[in-house]
Amino acid sequence: MRDRADKSAAPRRLPGAADIASYGLVIGAVLLGWQIVIQPLVQRAPVEIAVRLAPGSPLALRRAAESELAAGRIDNAAALSRDALIRSPFDVRALRVLGLTEARAGREDAADEILTLAGNWSLRDDPAHAWLVDRRLRRGDYASSFAHADTLVRRREDIQPQVFRLFTAAGDADPQRSLPVVARLLSARPPWRTAYLASLNQTPQGLQVAANLAVLLQAGRAPFDNDELQQFYSALISAGGIESIQAIRGRLNRPPVATAVTNGDFDEADHPGPFQWRLYEKAGIVAEIAADDLSPSNAALRVDYDGYATGTVAEQLTYLRPGTYRFTAAIRSETGNPAARLAWTISCVTGGGEKVSIPTQAPGVAANTWTNLSGRFEVPTTCPAQWLRLETRANDKRAPTAVWFDRIVISPES
Repeated sequence: MRDRADKSAAPRRLPGAADIASYGLVIGAVLLGWQIVIQPLVQRAPVEIAVRLAPGSPLALRRAAESELAAGRIDNAAALSRDALIRSPFDVRALRVLGLTEARAGREDAADEILTLAGNWSLRDDPAHAWLVDRRLRRGDYASSFAHADTLVRRREDIQPQVFRLFTAAGDADPQRSLPVVARLLSARPPWRTAYLASLNQTPQGLQVAANLAVLLQAGRAPFDNDELQQFYSALISAGGIESIQAIRGRLNRPPVATAVTNGDFDEADHPGPFQWRLYEKAGIVAEIAADDLSPSNAALRVDYDGYATGTVAEQLTYLRPGTYRFTAAIRSETGNPAARLAWTISCVTGGGEKVSIPTQAPGVAANTWTNLSGRFEVPTTCPAQWLRLETRANDKRAPTAVWFDRIVISPES
């Protein structure tokens, strides 16, 4: 009994610092675990549940503000976005919601300041930039509006059609003020440049904008490259703008307007089609620009033709004024009879006048010897532009022909 009494009377040990620390760790672990558990709910659960679970969470408050704005409850959205910003001052989406509430309340100057700040904080906040595009455009500030549009379209391919229509409509309605801004954006070669220029080739309105942009960009650091210019020229041909091409070509001097045949020596690759040579290949026809095997420093057109296939071998567009001209070229035959199997032709792009055919070689010329061919032709007044083509003259049986062409010139005949 005594021992029991002594034990019961013994003082109880108070918890030490180590015990308190362990309790603190347990409590901290529980709280951390709770935060880990509720965080996905705050992000993904319905807004009402997220706010109940974490009423002080800036994320939950911001989501609630966005929900209230979408429902048109502007005052609630403004109050919730402000609460979110108090807890997280650099929350761009909360700042954007606050700016949009100011806009919907009619305080557009205040909204402009807030949403400009949101746009500067994040290039990825699409609603802020979209609002700024519209706001600045309504104020006639193309530079700022299109800069925000550029930010949008660099990230979002799905909205490219809308932004492209905006650029084109402005370029058509107010070209003097808007097109220099679009040209500056294109000069930076943004990832959307190719898609935008291609979109311009689809409509008459777009082709006019493209023509103006081609002239503006030509003097800058990023003019139309040959592929872009070729697509533009080809679109003009398809749209019946054959005479417009020569006017634009004259402004750009690409290729130089003084030359009737572009790259007649086959040694200049830096020209856009359809003025540059277009070579065709198919079964029985092989055409290539290659080094002359008799003079490797000289490039020329080599044609390997089976004598049976039918088609165009090479072509380019040219603009000749009405009058009399002479066609000349150098030719060297390896095998076969080029005069019977190939001919150079000049035909009107618009279909007026007769096709002129110039045989490629007189009979009896020694093989593997460069010689000259020549032909005279007339361009009628009804023919604003012409196709210069090398065409086959097929037979009912194969007769292999290999031939070289060089120094192709068309000159007025006095």
